[in-house]
Amino acid sequence: MIEICASLFDHRLMMIQGISRFPSSKLRIAVIGVGGIGSTFAFQLARQGGHEVTAIARPGSGRLQQLRRDNAIVDIKGQRAGVLVAETLDETIPFDLILVTLQAQQVDKVLASLQRSRARWIQFMFNNFEPEGLRNAIGEDRCSFGMPFVQASVDGDGKLNAKIGAAGQKSKMNDRSCVEVFNAAGLPAAFEPDMLLWLRCHVPLGAAFESVCVAGMRRGGGATWGESIAIARGMQEGFRLIQLMGYTLYPAGKARLNASPVWIVAAMLWGMSRVPSFRKLLATGVNECRALVDVLVASASRTNPPASTNHIQAMRPLGEPRL
Repeated sequence: MIEICASLFDHRLMMIQGISRFPSSKLRIAVIGVGGIGSTFAFQLARQGGHEVTAIARPGSGRLQQLRRDNAIVDIKGQRAGVLVAETLDETIPFDLILVTLQAQQVDKVLASLQRSRARWIQFMFNNFEPEGLRNAIGEDRCSFGMPFVQASVDGDGKLNAKIGAAGQKSKMNDRSCVEVFNAAGLPAAFEPDMLLWLRCHVPLGAAFESVCVAGMRRGGGATWGESIAIARGMQEGFRLIQLMGYTLYPAGKARLNASPVWIVAAMLWGMSRVPSFRKLLATGVNECRALVDVLVASASRTNPPASTNHIQAMRPLGEPRL
């Protein structure tokens, strides 16, 4: 207990003083989950950041085979970033940083290995309605959270197509040292002091974005107005659920969306579903969308009386998008 308290004190002191937690400029980093986002992180951290990066892909997956074939992350321009490739996390290696870029519903498969690992720091980078569970499992003294804001995909041949910093977007995270590492590697990032609340409040919005794009891809174009209205109502019901659980909507933009007439929110979603790049990218999150909706519905039992979830459930994609 004394060691834990001392570690937490050191962590907060570093945050106040702006001192980096990492011992050198060249870090040993593992990236778990090397789809579009994880591959973008691995590529930039290795190529521009100069770090030793291990890319960990699912055993038996096509992505693992591609990485082993290339022994690198390769982008659509043919640029290469040399990485080590593995199918499981080596728990004995004292990684300076592990980045987990899986979806929330996939993390349980690697959680025990993360707990046992000798990693100095672990950062979770995905939509998450209940980040406190991961914080408690790993320990506040060696984990942080973030939300990636990059537009990225991997094509059938394993080539990375990434847009970084589009429209001034920056990934958000609650650890200043990780922000410094990302920025130095050409991955725009910004410090968010209330990342856990930010993540929780982002779930209804993220689920709505993915749901409307799945609907659009399923139709081969944009979502219908009726679909957009239903999804907008689901998003706002999700926000109200968060409030009934005792949380404040954060940041202020979420509160404004919740207070807006439903047709305004629906118009935003309807328009988004008609932008081909967004539609195709976000529709790949169909399984994540279903999992987020399920988590929201399950959380309704924690309010007194249990919150209504009829509109939230209507956000759950029923069919498969034509990707």
